[in-house]
This record gives sequence, structure tokens and C-alpha cells, in this order.
Amino acid sequence: MIALLKRWLIGTHQGAVSQKHLDYYLDEFTFRFNRRRSKNRGKLFFRLAPQAVAVDPVPYNQIVHPTSEKLKPKAQSVGAT
Repeated sequence: MIALLKRWLIGTHQGAVSQKHLDYYLDEFTFRFNRRRSKNRGKLFFRLAPQAVAVDPVPYNQIVHPTSEKLKPKAQSVGAT
């Protein structure tokens, strides 16, 4: 399994793998590995396209820094009782 993962990382990502995003690389490898013998792999695009249209887009900053929005304090109005 480790040899397959290393070969996939080196072949697909050409060695440009950062430790910061390692969890995401491992998730993608697991997804691909678990579906390697699926009979309906060709239908993946037909499932993803409607899903991509139905879901609201996520801003880049929210993807890269998902917790930064939660850490910002809400502004308080002046003179509020």
C-alpha cells in the first residue's frame, strides 16, 4: 500500500507535495484506491456535474483558511444597550 501511495504521489504530483496538504492527498488516494474496480467509474462525471451546479461556490480564502472566519469577532454597534 505504501509503495502504491509513493508511486502515485511521485507520478501524479511530480514530487510537489506539501506536508500542509498531505491529509487531502491521502483522502484523494483513498478515494481512488477504493474505487479502482468500480463498474460505474465512467458515471462519476455525470454525478459530479449536477452536484457542482446545485452547490454554492466556496471562496478560496474559506478553503485555505477555514477557521479564520470563525475567529473574527462580530462588530458591536456603538451605543447599544
